[in-house]
Parts: sequence; C-alpha cells; structure tokens
Amino acid sequence: MQGLGARAVIPPRCNRLHQRRYSRKAYRHRNLIERCFCRLKQLRQIATRYEKLAERFVSFISLVAAFSWLK
Repeated sequence: MQGLGARAVIPPRCNRLHQRRYSRKAYRHRNLIERCFCRLKQLRQIATRYEKLAERFVSFISLVAAFSWLK
C-alpha cells in the first residue's frame, strides 16, 4: 500500500512484532464518519433504498442527517 500512497488509519494490534505508524487524527475522523453512516442505515428506508431516483434518495439522506444532527 505504501507504493500507492495510502496511509494506515486503523491502529495496529498490540501483539504485532513490527508496530506500524498511523494517524490518530485521521482515525478519529474515520470513526466519526463510520458512526454517522451506521446511524443513517438504521432507518429501513435508507438501508433498503425505497427511493429509486438518485436525487430523491440524496435529499432524503440530507434531511435525515439534518434531523440526527439536531438531536
């Protein structure tokens, strides 16, 4: 992965012989985004994608994200 320019974001396990470096800041942001997606996917309408048109689906996700942000 180093040849592709990718960086390690997830911390390595403590029992690895060669601990690799990772970015704690990038890991925090990645975790925040993953948790947001998990909250959005709890709604059945988003998980099964009832809306077939892309613009309606995106607008519904925006609406739900705004409501969850206000909570």
